[in-house]
Amino acid sequence: MRLRLVPQETKWDFFSRPALWLGISGFLMVLALVSFFVQGLNYGIDFRGGTTIRTESAQSVDVGVYRDAIAPLELGDVTITEVFDPNFDENQNVTMIRIQAQDGQESVTADVIQQIESALRGVVPDISFVSVESVGPKVSGELIQTAVVAVLLAIGAVLIYIWLRFEWQFALGAVAALVHDVVLTIGVFSELQIRFDLAIIAALLTIVGYSLNDTVVVFDRVRENLRKYKKMELKEVLNLSINETLSRTVMTSVTTLLALISLFVLGGDVIRGFVFAMIWGVIVGTYSSVFVASAVLLKLGVKRDWSKPSNTSGNQFANIDA
Repeated sequence: MRLRLVPQETKWDFFSRPALWLGISGFLMVLALVSFFVQGLNYGIDFRGGTTIRTESAQSVDVGVYRDAIAPLELGDVTITEVFDPNFDENQNVTMIRIQAQDGQESVTADVIQQIESALRGVVPDISFVSVESVGPKVSGELIQTAVVAVLLAIGAVLIYIWLRFEWQFALGAVAALVHDVVLTIGVFSELQIRFDLAIIAALLTIVGYSLNDTVVVFDRVRENLRKYKKMELKEVLNLSINETLSRTVMTSVTTLLALISLFVLGGDVIRGFVFAMIWGVIVGTYSSVFVASAVLLKLGVKRDWSKPSNTSGNQFANIDA
């Protein structure tokens, strides 16, 4: 017997109150923006600036022991990562220790570096500091600008792609869903004060791609049904299309979440922020594909002149496969 998370055929009405879903999404976005401007983000070393120390030792690395040794120094945000490389010798154990910039200073001072080395030698006597590198506020500020540009360019590319593949109403619906997902994700990180670094930017770009994939599947079925049911109201076409793709949407989201939850529980502290962003993004991305993108499309309306052959309907790029 095949597993089904939803019935094979559903006739649920997703648009009995489309304004309600848009209102809820708009309210949540306002809360996210308020949290962002009032509390701000808990920027990690990538955006705040700091110092990276590369260490080596013959003794195997225990990240928990390293962290406990450094904790009494009260250095703020400290990230400890074991480095793996097949070219390393058997007794060559390497770690990367990243420490946030201290108040009023661009990097960690030499005295603090000495204190860290002394603290670590207490638990790993043969440890050596191979390199010490610092990232100043100017570089971290440039990283913030680059990250913002990357997200905006991704959303802009989506706008153009959907516009060419479908119609401008579809494009605005898809972009509204993407902006919704990104804003809510940033809002959650601001409200919970989870560390925000370059890994989270990678998660945001991944969320954009995942949400877009869900939205395109629904929109493709909408376009197909618009041609098939020329006299059916747009609301009914949207409902039919979402119900027809619902099983695929739910199954994809649940299987993705199973993998992400496993990583969140077992993956360790290093990737936990990234995985949390992905879990949240999958949830809101699935929601926005159904209740935001399609609701915006319903509000905007769509061209219903499907009297021409399907390969010339829409615009000159409408028959291009993804």
